[in-house]
Amino acid sequence: MDSRVSELFGGCCRPGGGPAVGGTLKARGAGGSSGCGGPKGKKKNGRNRGGKANNPPYLPPEAEDGNIEYKLKLVNPSQYRFEHLVTQMKWRLQEGRGEAVYQIGVEDNGLLVGLAEEEMRASLKTLHRMAEKVGADITVLREREVDYDSDMPRKITEVLVRKVPDNQQFLDLRVAVLGNVDSGKSTLLGVLTQGELDNGRGRARLNLFRHLHEIQSGRTSSISFEILGFNSKGEVVNYSDSRTAEEICESSSKMITFIDLAGHHKYLHTTIFGLTSYCPDCALLLVSANTGIAGTTREHLGLALALKVPFFIVVSKVDLCAKTTVERTVRQLERVLKQPGCHKVPMLVTSEDDAVTAAQQFAQSPNVTPIFTLSSVSGESLDLLKVFLNILPPLTNSKEQEELMQQLTEFQVDEIYTVPEVGTVVGGTLSSGICREGDQLVVGPTDDGCFLELRVCSIQRNRSACRVLRAGQAATLALGDFDRALLRKGMVMVSPEMNPTICSVFEAEIVLLFHATTFRRGFQVTVHVGNVRQTAVVEKIHAKILFIYLRENEREHEREEGQREKQTPC
Repeated sequence: MDSRVSELFGGCCRPGGGPAVGGTLKARGAGGSSGCGGPKGKKKNGRNRGGKANNPPYLPPEAEDGNIEYKLKLVNPSQYRFEHLVTQMKWRLQEGRGEAVYQIGVEDNGLLVGLAEEEMRASLKTLHRMAEKVGADITVLREREVDYDSDMPRKITEVLVRKVPDNQQFLDLRVAVLGNVDSGKSTLLGVLTQGELDNGRGRARLNLFRHLHEIQSGRTSSISFEILGFNSKGEVVNYSDSRTAEEICESSSKMITFIDLAGHHKYLHTTIFGLTSYCPDCALLLVSANTGIAGTTREHLGLALALKVPFFIVVSKVDLCAKTTVERTVRQLERVLKQPGCHKVPMLVTSEDDAVTAAQQFAQSPNVTPIFTLSSVSGESLDLLKVFLNILPPLTNSKEQEELMQQLTEFQVDEIYTVPEVGTVVGGTLSSGICREGDQLVVGPTDDGCFLELRVCSIQRNRSACRVLRAGQAATLALGDFDRALLRKGMVMVSPEMNPTICSVFEAEIVLLFHATTFRRGFQVTVHVGNVRQTAVVEKIHAKILFIYLRENEREHEREEGQREKQTPC
C-alpha cells in the first residue's frame, strides 16, 4: 500500500511500529512525534517486551457527524444506558443513510485498547440487541489483535450495521463503468450480475447488450443498466438465485446500479451523456492488464476528474498475462494517478482487509483511489471487489440529501418509451424535491419555449413499483395518454411553483484541454449540462481572460520542457 495513504490517514499497526495485516494504517503514538495529527497527551506506561517500547496505536478521533462510532466496550449496560445506545445507533444509521460502522474496543480519542475474548463476546451480544431494537442486522467485517498494557491477547472488532430506512425500499448506489474498448467492462458486469464466470469468449456479456450490432461486434454503443444486490448480512443477491429484477429488489437491502457506458471513441458523446445525465455516485475505470493505459482510457479518466466523480480502478484480464505484466500496468497507473493533474493516492487492494479499508477511505477522502486486479474468467480477486461494493457507503451525507428533498421537484428526462396498456413512460433522475404518484408537473421546454402540464400516473424503480421518489433517485414515470411526440431527451419535469423560464445565451468559464484547431468566435460546440445535450455557437470571447489562461499554459509548458532538457543526458 502506498506510504502516502499512511500519511493522509491515521491508522492502526502492529506492536513495534510495523505495518498492520492487509496494509492497515500507520501507528500514531500518544506521545510520539509521528506528526500525523493524532491526539496528544501524556504517555501511557506500557510494558516493554524484548527491550522495545510499546507505543499505543491510534485511529483518527471519533467524529460527531458521520456513520462511524467508537465503543470501548458494551458489557451489561443498564436499561437507561441501553436506550441511550439505541438512540445513538439510530443517529449513526441516519448519518450513513442506513449504514453504520462500529469499532468495538476503541476509545473516543481513537486509542486502540482492545478487549479480552469474554468482554468482546458480551459487547457483540449487546450490539446485536441494539440492532434488533432498531430493526437492523450486523455483520462482523474484521477482527484485529492489538498489544496495549496487557499480557492477555486483546482485539478490536469492526462491525457493519445495516438497516433500510423506513422511507426507502433499499439503499441505492450508482456506479458508472468506464474504460477503453475491449477492456472487459460488459463481461465484468455480466459476471457480477449473473453469478457465472466468463468462458473467455464473451459469453457473460451477451445478456447486457441491447442491439444486434452490439452482439455481433462485441462492443457497447448505448447506455445499459445492470443491478447487483446485497442483503442485510452482506451476501450477494443476483440473477443466479433470482429470476427477475423484482426478486432481487425484494431480497436486497442495498442495490448497486451499474451504468455500462461505451468505450469506443466514436461513442464518446454517449459516455459523456451518461456521466453528466445519470449523476453516478462514483465510477469504475476498467483497464486491461495486457494493454495498459490505451485508447480512450486517458479521456475517460480526464472526464471523471473534470466532472469531479470519485473513481476506483479495476485491472482486468490478469489471467491472460504474466505477473510481471500486471505489475507493470499497476505501476503505470500509479504514475498517472500521482501526476499533478490527478493528485490521487493509489491504493492496491490485495486482501479482504484491504478492501474494507479501501471502502472506508474512499468515502472519506476524494484523493484515495483503490486499485483491484482481477479476472472475469478465473474469478481471481473477484470477491475483493464484492466486499468493497458491499461496504462502500453512500458518498453524500444525510444533510445534503435533506436539503435536496426540501427543494422544488425537478426530474430530468433521459429516456422516452411507449409501453402497451400503460402509455407514455419517461426515464431519468430526480435531481431535487420529492415526486409522488398523482403529482401535477409541467414538462418542457418545447420548441416554442413553453411548458406543458401533465400528471404522474405511476412510478417504478429497478422495475419495481414505487409510490414516492426522492432526490437523487433514478426511476421511470408513467404519464398515461400524454402525447409522446411532444417529449424529447433533455427536457425537465418541474413543479409548477418553480415558474420555469428558458435562456438561449449564457456565459461560461472554459479550460481548453486539447483542440486541433483554433478556438475562436463563431466556433460550434456541443454543450453537456446535466441531461441537456445542445449545440451552441461561441458569440464572444473575453480576450483578457483567455490571454491569462494561455499565458499560464505556456509557462507551464515551458517549465515542463525545461525539466525534460535538464533530465536528458548530453
